[in-house]
Amino acid sequence: MAVGRFQVMAVLQAARAYELGLPLESAFSWGLDRAIFYAAAKRGFKTKPMAQKVSGKREAKGKQPPGTYSLGDERAFKEERGGKLYFVIGGKAQTAEDFERQVRSRFVGSFDEVWKEALDYVRHFGRETLLSGKEFFAAVYRPKRDDFAAKWSQSSGSDSKGKRL
Repeated sequence: MAVGRFQVMAVLQAARAYELGLPLESAFSWGLDRAIFYAAAKRGFKTKPMAQKVSGKREAKGKQPPGTYSLGDERAFKEERGGKLYFVIGGKAQTAEDFERQVRSRFVGSFDEVWKEALDYVRHFGRETLLSGKEFFAAVYRPKRDDFAAKWSQSSGSDSKGKRL
């Protein structure tokens, strides 16, 4: 199968989270969580997104609601298991196995090279850009999403329609 925008978002978000200090497994969880979030936002949420309304009252500025984690100005639900941090969307923690199945498997043996390229690319941006969800989307993801999807599909041995070369 081809590498699509979903996988590009997941990899770049994971690289962003890793560069901002999350451990690798948590960074992969963050990347998948954000890719699912943006895909749902693009299609229109069926219900109100849980991360938008954590409680009935507005939280004090700088105060972290229980059960959430902030990476820059983006917030996601979190779950800790065995000392590891995972991110939760739709009531399900996004694990390394989920990342493997939905993202890494699309790269058919070339994920290590893709991961290195994603890290190198993300490191060209300032910390302020990486801490802003809006800036990350506009400056990091959007300009390269289709280029990366095409390039990474080709490196994984698929064409842009998902057919094996």
